[in-house]
Amino acid sequence: MSFDAKHFLKTVSESPGVYRMLDTDGEILYVGKAKRLKARLASYFRGALNTKTQALVSRIADIQVTITRTETEALLLEQTLIKEQRPPYNILLRDDKSYPFIFVSDRHPYPALEFKRARGKRGDGRYLGPFPSTTAVRESLALVQKIFRIRNCEDSVFAHRTRPCLQYQIQRCSAPCVDYIGREEYQRDIDHAIMALDGRSEQVTAQLTQDMEAASQALDFEEAGRLRDQIQQLRRLQERQIVDTGDGDADIFALAERPGGVCISTLSVRGGRMLGARHHMPQNGLDLTAEELLGAFISHYYLGHDRDIPSEVITSLPLVDADVIQAALSERAGKRIRVAHQVRGHRAQWLRLADTNAEQHLTSQLANRSQLAKRFDALRKALDLQETPTRLECFDISHSHGEATVASCVVFDQDGPVKSDYRRFNIEGVAAGDDYAAMRQALTRRYKRLVQDESKLPDVLIVDGGKGQLNMAREVLEDVGIMNTHLLGVAKGTTRKPGLETLFLETVDNALSLDSASPGLHLIQHIRDEAHRFAITGHRQQRDKQRRTSTLQDIPGVGPKRRRELLRFFGGLQGVRQASRDELARVPGISAQMATTIHQALHG
Repeated sequence: MSFDAKHFLKTVSESPGVYRMLDTDGEILYVGKAKRLKARLASYFRGALNTKTQALVSRIADIQVTITRTETEALLLEQTLIKEQRPPYNILLRDDKSYPFIFVSDRHPYPALEFKRARGKRGDGRYLGPFPSTTAVRESLALVQKIFRIRNCEDSVFAHRTRPCLQYQIQRCSAPCVDYIGREEYQRDIDHAIMALDGRSEQVTAQLTQDMEAASQALDFEEAGRLRDQIQQLRRLQERQIVDTGDGDADIFALAERPGGVCISTLSVRGGRMLGARHHMPQNGLDLTAEELLGAFISHYYLGHDRDIPSEVITSLPLVDADVIQAALSERAGKRIRVAHQVRGHRAQWLRLADTNAEQHLTSQLANRSQLAKRFDALRKALDLQETPTRLECFDISHSHGEATVASCVVFDQDGPVKSDYRRFNIEGVAAGDDYAAMRQALTRRYKRLVQDESKLPDVLIVDGGKGQLNMAREVLEDVGIMNTHLLGVAKGTTRKPGLETLFLETVDNALSLDSASPGLHLIQHIRDEAHRFAITGHRQQRDKQRRTSTLQDIPGVGPKRRRELLRFFGGLQGVRQASRDELARVPGISAQMATTIHQALHG
């Protein structure tokens, strides 16, 4: 029996709360929270829904709601249920391993710095971290053990040593096992190591500098030299730290999204010191917007797991429910947590670094050969080709209101982008804004050259455009004598949102509609976006070059300062050309007479 949504919605409360969608077997499909339950649930049964949400709604047999006092309570309850039930349509963290720590025992007279996967019982000692990865822990341990000569042996080995080990010989340990160092002196080294791991290297350096000067004045030059070496190593440690402000505890989240994948990178900063990054590839189960996906991820990251919450959470995108998430995190942590999107200074540096990490990790994942092979095979099936294509070429046009028109050609093979075969074409002799003529010129120049040089031709030619571009491309290929290349036109949907494109194969009558999750469509989107990026880059270079060598420099009395003011005031040479005499005279430094001179020079 199908779910009676109309009857159900009549009885749903307007209060905040949590809803659970169940299938015919009583299994939870999805858990969500809402500020107003009735309005949120009604949205599932009205208007256009994306494919994945339609699939969810089609499986609903029952909906259960739990009313809460506030939206913050709803968020906390939502994450508790997601953690317990793991519904298939919710954002789930695949990487549920606990973050590693560095442990310092309080019970041993000469404690070591130990790697720990999770916190132990309170009172055993001090836990430093959490660190974002085991690599970050091991690198940090190696550095401080080298600088402060902290032992790294097991307690059982320590208890039975009768002479120093190799670590002492290579100056990586002070040999407390055979009493080569006193307990107080060793504890001082431990304290310095902890301060360095906490990001307080400057304080340690200041203390060591004082000790070095004291040792020097006492004529203990051997000790002064050892302390000098420690200070130099600490300085190098500080230089190796990407960002070290000495202040601030924060987690930074950056989201990168491309057709076929999403990556969220998390950077951890403790005591102003960058500890490292961890990358997550969440599944966007309901085609959420990037802002909604990042908010859901952060909620599940903290509220669905037992993790330390820093005083700041910085995001690359404005979260839809930022206030609610901030309140929930503050309640969970028992202190005020700040969730911020717009930051300055060193926090902006952290955010840029997180963005770079997310982009690079996603790029490497999408460029994986096995993934590309699947995409090429999916494209073969989608286009109903007999053989898997091995070479794709895609064209795009870029200009600013007809100025500096540039066409791009990018090439992909089964290993990904072939950047050595990329080409740009500066379009000349066509009417401003005539994309059809610009595309025709670029295609003709490209394929005449390939035919003349007997170079390799593409298996599939992709043009960014609809029916007009497809027909024009077919005419060009016929004119230059290319018959075995398949043609594919990519027309953007009405909202221009990825996943809603219409594909035309060979002719305008043969329209294809691929699912937004299709790997073949992701490959098309990838090469289309790369062509767009390459065209825009070339257009901007060409436009800037033209503006730097504009006709303004040939006008008497218009020097560099006036040219700069004119271009800044009107946004470019085209704006200057379109301006009237009165508008030109409004520019700072341009008199009425000079405005007349400029207008006459530009308009004959």
